[in-house]
Amino acid sequence: MELFLLAWIVLFFSFSAELCYGSKIGVCYGRNADDLPTPDKVAQLIQLHSIKYVRIYDSNIQVLKAFANTDVELMIGIPNLDLLPFSQHQSNVDSWVKNNIIPYYPSTKITYITVGSEVTESPDNASALVVPAMNKVLIGLKKAGLNRIKVSSTHSLRILSRSFPPSAGAFNSKYAYFLKPMLDFLVETDSPFMVDVYPYYAYRDSQSNVSLDYALLRPSSAEVIDPNTGLVYSNMFDAQLDALYFALMGLNYKTLKIMVTESGWPSKGSARETMATPDNAQTYNTNLIRHVINNTGTPAKPGVGIDLYLFSLFNENRKPGLESERNWGLFFPDQTSVYSLDFTGRANVDVITGVNSSNLNGTWCVASSNATELELQSALDWACGSGNVDCAAIQPSQPCFQPDNLLSHASFALNSYFQQNGAKDVACNFGGIGLKTTKNPSYDKCMYLTHGSKLIGSNTSANATTDVSVSVKRKLDWGCKLLMTAIFFLALVWGT
Repeated sequence: MELFLLAWIVLFFSFSAELCYGSKIGVCYGRNADDLPTPDKVAQLIQLHSIKYVRIYDSNIQVLKAFANTDVELMIGIPNLDLLPFSQHQSNVDSWVKNNIIPYYPSTKITYITVGSEVTESPDNASALVVPAMNKVLIGLKKAGLNRIKVSSTHSLRILSRSFPPSAGAFNSKYAYFLKPMLDFLVETDSPFMVDVYPYYAYRDSQSNVSLDYALLRPSSAEVIDPNTGLVYSNMFDAQLDALYFALMGLNYKTLKIMVTESGWPSKGSARETMATPDNAQTYNTNLIRHVINNTGTPAKPGVGIDLYLFSLFNENRKPGLESERNWGLFFPDQTSVYSLDFTGRANVDVITGVNSSNLNGTWCVASSNATELELQSALDWACGSGNVDCAAIQPSQPCFQPDNLLSHASFALNSYFQQNGAKDVACNFGGIGLKTTKNPSYDKCMYLTHGSKLIGSNTSANATTDVSVSVKRKLDWGCKLLMTAIFFLALVWGT
């Protein structure tokens, strides 16, 4: 009976983990530029937007130090140039672990190590070195007792020989010599298959066959039906991801999880890249975030969570190639937004979008009515503390104390911080709970500041609404947790 009970509990939790898995949104922090802010300022920017997952492409010590004690989870990388020494000698890996990991872990939350990046795209074709290097990195981590850090490698979508229709997805046979050992490694270590997915390139290179709406995940009649499965695809991202799923299933790796380690859209391009605009970049990333956070999955894998890293945090002026290559950033080097983007997937009808926009009189920042009390309290504490906002007006007996609730108080504090900091997009985010509005939130004698002007009074109250899907998701997440807990205790009672 005890063995049966134990087996039943393990099976249940395995099922529940898949059912209740929540997708994660991260961002890639590339540094191929000579005008970027220091790593400590970048860490502050990341925290300001409540971004919890960051990918870097090396193991730069200054970056590792900057993210210590921030609760941000880091994916760090071993560059392709290091694959040869890492694949040849365990001592090289052990020294790297000793110097670049042990001194900073776990204060800096390193969760993944990518061994090589898009190696099949590399001109020196270092793919044969990847799996030997991965094995040695895993051994080095185990020697140091760092068993929680996962090891993988990232790939270009061009590792596929066929991607359309999705059900015909297949890996290029010329990579079989290293692909199967890698997939076996990932299965044995419960690590994800990492891939960079870019509908932008497919649209840019084949505009006559692909609609812009389909590439931007924008609702339209541009749907594609897979003739082999009958599955209907409303966007290219899902189609590309399912091509990978089918390719993995074709090799009998049906349970291997896919992680999207890069995806995005450039905001500026060369003369022939007319689709690289701020509006398109904003549309793509906004729709992608919502799609991933809602846990809808793909047509072939409905309801399966997808971890996603947006590319990239900053525009990188030293990257070679077409103009678009230097304009994938969500932020300019001065930390202002290239365009408005909400990392939480929330939406608001009063949001004002724009490119690196500065506030005009008549724009305010309020807190989302769908924010949790913990989110509101954290934003309020930060604004009135580190944010240097004068919060006297929301103290007892003061004009903005009533209504005495977190939403009202947080809205006043967020708006004050927003106006004091140039009324820029980045100053009204607060992890996604800050929402810009043209409706004056002032009421009675409580006057909300506007940028560069005196206090303006109005009887109009704030009316910030958010996407209901976020509220539903939050409830579903709690429901999953409660369900798992309840059944676990019922199983224990039943077994006694």
